[in-house]
Amino acid sequence: MTLAQLEIFVKVVQSGSFTRAAELLGTNKGYLSRVLAQIEAELGTKLLERTTRTLSITETGREVFERSVGILAAVEETRRVAQHAQSEPRGQLRLTCGVEFGMLAVTGWVQEFLARFPMVSCDVEYTSRVIDLVHEGFDLGIRIGPLPESRLVARKLGELEYGLFACPRYLQRHGAPQSAEHLSAHSLIMFSAGSHRTGWSLMQGRQQLSIDTAPRLRVNNSFAVRDAVLGSLGIGRLPLMVAGPEVEAGRLVRVLSDWHTPPAEVHAVYPSSRYLAPKVRSFIDFAAESFPRLAERARRSVDACLQASA
Repeated sequence: MTLAQLEIFVKVVQSGSFTRAAELLGTNKGYLSRVLAQIEAELGTKLLERTTRTLSITETGREVFERSVGILAAVEETRRVAQHAQSEPRGQLRLTCGVEFGMLAVTGWVQEFLARFPMVSCDVEYTSRVIDLVHEGFDLGIRIGPLPESRLVARKLGELEYGLFACPRYLQRHGAPQSAEHLSAHSLIMFSAGSHRTGWSLMQGRQQLSIDTAPRLRVNNSFAVRDAVLGSLGIGRLPLMVAGPEVEAGRLVRVLSDWHTPPAEVHAVYPSSRYLAPKVRSFIDFAAESFPRLAERARRSVDACLQASA
């Protein structure tokens, strides 16, 4: 079995179809089908189950795929080392992250990064699903919140800070909560990512308080929470990065500013490798440098308005 055959097999699995793989490799699907048949004949086992409409990988095929990815990565690593590719970031960087954080931060980072490194191009996918970086051929992912156990390497970029916010019109009608316990008497808008859990955990120094009440609205998008709060539907928990511009413009007001909700950790994750491509290493370093400035700018925006209203 040759490296070229392994590359074809991996590309077919990653693409999910012979047609798509043929387009990416600049060949025809008949040729790819013949190559796969040769691999299966040599191994004496079925790797892919094919019908006219679907393509699925067998258990043996999955094991061969994972080993092939490792072999190809090792070969590529050897090539890069031999060619001294560590000198200048170059090539296409495939990156994925959530839609919200992508709009808040990553789009701006990518623009600055590409301006700094003209030999790099980026393919960025914003999505709400957790992508398998290895299986789908991504170099890097940005993840918010607790990380599940995996073989990925993680580097912490920072923390997303949150606060409770309402619009002036809502506060004029219903008044501001004078204590955290009073939140249960208000209309609440809660963020939930695939969970039916309701309530907020609040902290004030060492004191912790759980607000367990049914929300008026529960959505899985921080921008939707922001818009509902702007529409005077109630009080919402928002990242300072989302709320900051609205607070500066006078459209949102922070409530119970002496109470805090737990921050969410932000990590860059990437497949384990002894040799990290310069384009990946450089982007992670760039993001780690940029995140604290972005977080501090959001914090100043909110704090300045609090001081002005004090």
